[in-house]
Amino acid sequence: MRRSLKRFLPNPDVIRNNRWFTPFANTLLHPRLWHLNRRSAAGAVAAGLFCGLIPGPLQMLGAAICAVIFRVNLPLALLCTLYTNPFTIVPIYMVAFEIGRAVLGGSANFAAPPAMNGDLLGWIPALTHWVIGLGKPLALGLVLLASLLAALGYLVMRLGWRYWLVRAIKRRAIVRRKTASGM
Repeated sequence: MRRSLKRFLPNPDVIRNNRWFTPFANTLLHPRLWHLNRRSAAGAVAAGLFCGLIPGPLQMLGAAICAVIFRVNLPLALLCTLYTNPFTIVPIYMVAFEIGRAVLGGSANFAAPPAMNGDLLGWIPALTHWVIGLGKPLALGLVLLASLLAALGYLVMRLGWRYWLVRAIKRRAIVRRKTASGM
């Protein structure tokens, strides 16, 4: 599992040699931000899933800050924020709104998001106004949904890593037995 994840993650030497990252070298080059183990991977998935619901383009910044604070794998945390995109954000926000509405017990209805009509610069303020108009149910729902996704992501990653590790140990034991018996 670790080898397959490492294929997609950048090399820390690339960061070390990049002149734009020189002012942040002490922070961004901490070994635990680049080490990939069960704990750092699970924490990175949790941080990325939680920060993926931050509104606007601040998701990766939030994931990077969480990775630095909690010393979990930075590239994996950034990668895990990508589940929210222009195609998935509206359904996810609808689910968050419904969760918030259920918890608050309100009777507010979910308003349809604004249509893009090809004008991205005009759509972003309209989308921001739409999100603000949804208010407390959406805010509470986002926090609850982000927490739930982070907890589930952490648990699934820990259990998945353990499952893979147990299978690898059993495979090695079988190979050793076959080798010892002369097969």
